[in-house]
Amino acid sequence: MHATETEAVESASYRLKEVAYSWFELWEKSREEGSPPTRWGEIVDAFIDHFLPVETKAARAAEFENLRQGSLSVWDYHMRFAYLSKYALYMLPIMEAKVRRFVQGLSPLVINEAATASLNSDMNYGKMVAFGQATETRKLRNRMEREGSNESRSTGN
Repeated sequence: MHATETEAVESASYRLKEVAYSWFELWEKSREEGSPPTRWGEIVDAFIDHFLPVETKAARAAEFENLRQGSLSVWDYHMRFAYLSKYALYMLPIMEAKVRRFVQGLSPLVINEAATASLNSDMNYGKMVAFGQATETRKLRNRMEREGSNESRSTGN
């Protein structure tokens, strides 16, 4: 970056900090006296509601609705799922719906086992992510072992 570009970025950053801090002060004053301490998530949600355009929220909700694991690892899919899910809470009214939606987007490598595991009555989202990761790791390891043994057989011939 050139000096003028750097100065422009620093100036914009400084102005955004001022705006964000002013918003936070007003938001904090608007809370009822005697309210319980604020959780970080509440501040983030309020900030996003205030500053993120409706169009952007709608686009992220649509992205969540169409989210699939594809070539992502289960962990990366989970991270994207967790990030986007806050824009489509209407799709996840209860834990079972969240687990079901997560499973629907999983790759063919793990979806069958995850779908069966999701029928377990005490399955929650965290357990499903862990189950999906373990299944993915096991299947990828098995695939690598099979490919390794096939290569050694073909080398031996």
